[in-house]
Amino acid sequence: MSNKIGEKFQITSFGSSHGTAVGAVIDGCPANLELSVEDIQKELDKRKPGTSSVTTPRKEADEVQILSGIFEGKTDGTPITGVVFNKNQHSKDYSMFKNTPRPSHGDFGWMTKYGNYDHNGGGRGSGRVTIGHVIGGAIAKKLLKTQGIEIISHVTQIGNIKANENNLDNIKENIDKNPVRCGDLDAAGKMEELILAKKAEGDSVGGIVETIATGIPAGLGEPVFERLDGDLARILMNIGAVKGVEIGLGFDVASKTASEINDEYYINDNHIKTKTNNSGGIIGGISNGMPIISRIAVKPTPSISKCQDTIDLENMENKEIEIKGRHDPCICPRVTVVAEASTAIVLADHMIRSGFIHPSNLDI
Repeated sequence: MSNKIGEKFQITSFGSSHGTAVGAVIDGCPANLELSVEDIQKELDKRKPGTSSVTTPRKEADEVQILSGIFEGKTDGTPITGVVFNKNQHSKDYSMFKNTPRPSHGDFGWMTKYGNYDHNGGGRGSGRVTIGHVIGGAIAKKLLKTQGIEIISHVTQIGNIKANENNLDNIKENIDKNPVRCGDLDAAGKMEELILAKKAEGDSVGGIVETIATGIPAGLGEPVFERLDGDLARILMNIGAVKGVEIGLGFDVASKTASEINDEYYINDNHIKTKTNNSGGIIGGISNGMPIISRIAVKPTPSISKCQDTIDLENMENKEIEIKGRHDPCICPRVTVVAEASTAIVLADHMIRSGFIHPSNLDI
């Protein structure tokens, strides 16, 4: 089972939804980065459950403990271990799923591949394991900030409700003003209404999350394998519930001509820029200095209270289930911070690999 990602800046994720704890070991962070528990906790607070009516009612403080890697307020170059202990598990809600895979969950695949499968809360396959992503991403974001790089994720669509395009400053200002984390406040209100309507019906709804990274230097990534867009697509697609990834215009390029979407270069104050950014900041697998823009399609939460058809693997017969428990009617608001974290992990790795950040000591 693969639980690690990154080459120079590596994240190893551990734990399960109803186990003792979840967390991550971060290896390859240079020494002398100022880092505190608060730097990580503020990111975890964005994804923790029970914060609004559009998220799961499971109550978890998600308080992180740092076990290693920090000395006198700075990283010391050794592995950083962050752990969050689970305190509000309701494992009895999942007893019926031991031999009954839930539709559109990973249950059947895990049962088939591993046999010994922790079905409680989805075990290792639960969205709760993204706490490890966020711990690693919080450190990556702090590291990237030393180089003037910032990353923001926001919800652009829920169901058929789409946000109007907005400038980055407005998005930053607005996403904390609504529980959907949408940069368009008018659309956010409609999105919230839709999510709550589906929740009342015992259903759920999906959407789209966009991530924007600014301050990226040109020259990150490789031209064939280890392409920057390839690595971003890989880590974003590895987020549970994500079924599609696009960079820049993404799938819209299929209906365009080159003359419509080619990003033409120009020089401004001795800086090379492009007139448009249809490529999303990456050309030929390498960053071109423009903002890196990605979008992910997030499926509806498969755990719904409506009656569904499934199978009984013990008796090999068809059956019906109604899923009980505490589940998000829409995952998108909490996925935003995971998308930010995942993007930061890849960018931090490539910044070190490409020589923009010293691999051992930030003070060098």
